[in-house]
Amino acid sequence: MTKVEKLEREIRSLSAQELTNFREWFAAFDAAAWDRQIEEDAKAGKLDALADTAIADHRAGRSRNL
Repeated sequence: MTKVEKLEREIRSLSAQELTNFREWFAAFDAAAWDRQIEEDAKAGKLDALADTAIADHRAGRSRNL
């Protein structure tokens, strides 16, 4: 049995309150992982082309205030 399968089995056995607590924990865990990835990508320059395109579109009048 893989780790994921073990986790799935454990998650299925959680009470409603435990599942709520797990969801809250996992949402925070996942958001932090996403934030780290975005930060790493930004530092590595992987987002530069997207930023350049957005700035060029804004300067060309292809943006609007939200």
